[in-house]
Amino acid sequence: MIAFDQVTVQYEDAAGPALRDVDLTVEEGELCLVVGHTGVGKSTLLGAVNGLVPHFTGGTLYGRVTVDGRDTADHPPRELADVVGVVGQDPIDGFVTDTVEEELAYAMEQLAISPATMRKRVEETLDLLGLAGLRHRALHELSGGQQQRVAIGSVLTAHPRVLVLDEPTSALDPTAAEEVLAAVTRLVHDLGVTVLMAEHRLERVVQYADRVIHLPGDGHARIGSPAEILRTSAIAPPIVELGRAAEWSPLPLSVRDARRAAAPLRAKLADRSPAPVRPPVPDGERARLLTARGMTVTYRGVAAVRAVDLDLHAGEVTALMGRNGSGKSSLLWALQGSGPRRAGSVRVAGETGATDPHAVPPAQARRLVGLVPQTPADLLYLESVKQELDQADAESGTEVKARALLDRLAPGIDDATHPRDLSEGQKLALVLAIQLSAAPRIVLLDEPTRGLDYRAKTALIGIVDALAAEGRAVVISTHDVEFAARAADRVVVMAEGDVVADGPTTEVIVSSPTFAPQTAKILAPLPYLTVRQVARELATAEDEGTRP
Repeated sequence: MIAFDQVTVQYEDAAGPALRDVDLTVEEGELCLVVGHTGVGKSTLLGAVNGLVPHFTGGTLYGRVTVDGRDTADHPPRELADVVGVVGQDPIDGFVTDTVEEELAYAMEQLAISPATMRKRVEETLDLLGLAGLRHRALHELSGGQQQRVAIGSVLTAHPRVLVLDEPTSALDPTAAEEVLAAVTRLVHDLGVTVLMAEHRLERVVQYADRVIHLPGDGHARIGSPAEILRTSAIAPPIVELGRAAEWSPLPLSVRDARRAAAPLRAKLADRSPAPVRPPVPDGERARLLTARGMTVTYRGVAAVRAVDLDLHAGEVTALMGRNGSGKSSLLWALQGSGPRRAGSVRVAGETGATDPHAVPPAQARRLVGLVPQTPADLLYLESVKQELDQADAESGTEVKARALLDRLAPGIDDATHPRDLSEGQKLALVLAIQLSAAPRIVLLDEPTRGLDYRAKTALIGIVDALAAEGRAVVISTHDVEFAARAADRVVVMAEGDVVADGPTTEVIVSSPTFAPQTAKILAPLPYLTVRQVARELATAEDEGTRP
């Protein structure tokens, strides 16, 4: 169905080819997962399938790419639209209509599909992706995860033979991600659709993959079975890392298979108590920095946040979790002071007393609470990184220099680079540096791991740890349960605008089948959250066993 024949892609002014001598075939009805660190060429590989590379992106493509017998060199994207459906990383970029139902129908209108067939497919897709209750909603009113499902649905209605998905679950909560992946798998198994998917959250998708394409970073590509590729790959989900640490063979790729293999490991760890992922903050250093009472946010009469009470303490990292549309982002914006608030109060402790950020000018509010939105690029509007940093220094009114902060978060970014040309991780670092230049004691991050690979997430955890060590309170809204397990002291779970759980990370997420990380599911009822905890205890046990 998809064939790359000695394909090399070279962009102008790039140091080397994005892809080099790629030679591979993806069969009909196959789900093929593309893995690799950020910037290794995954998006280029996906873009070459429907001709976006090089017809739209520029650069030079050497070799030959064919899809269902059509050579992409001779067929631009519009001539492949009936065969290849593409969903990009940011769903908003692909929307062309105003409402959910209109967006689902748009692609079929362009392909001149009959009205009766269009209506039937729209209804099927609404049910398939759980969008029936949103059919008349405006797209801009949807949460990020809801927009992602609409974007996928707008492609599925055209019934393409090839589906290209770039980070399809990045904005989805665990349950919604499972629903989308189940729908995609059904298309593969029942309809023979060929799916090429790039995804950083491998723990969600690797069990569904027939084969894996690994891009190690030198432009080449390796293709093989998931177990074969991931056994030696530098990038792997927690379940694979656990299998490596326990020396399991064959390597399990699903929680079910891992639990079957884990009985000896559980027995070995049963009498041991793992060290906490994050050392607890001493009570004497847990000063209360923010107090929120009765926080209520409504949109057109619909409550997004319902009378929420929340306290944030110095040195504490809080993960804010919950399904899409549960009110997480609305709560963060209300705490920061920029978002709407129907009722409630916020008090941020300061040298001159407690202040409500909603009641002061925006510049002063930034010095109380800093917020990085779901899409960091929303806060970038100047022509170079230097201009953004200089503007931040001018507005912050503090002695903290944004350039020094950026060099600490993501060293090596050139001043002359346009902010829109940065990777997702670099954009996040730039916006975080801009916000931290105002020296807020409260830092709010809305879905910061979206678009980040495992290596970048580890770097972000280091940044969060440093912020907490400085005595700041950090809140991270996230659907990434593996990240929350590694980064957070505390987890707050929201549902329909209410706080339904609030407590230490171990207690909250281990008790939830939805939010538990893979290691916790595999080793339950043992209190392990991360592979690092397991590896540390195994090493300690081995060391004790070798002592005279």
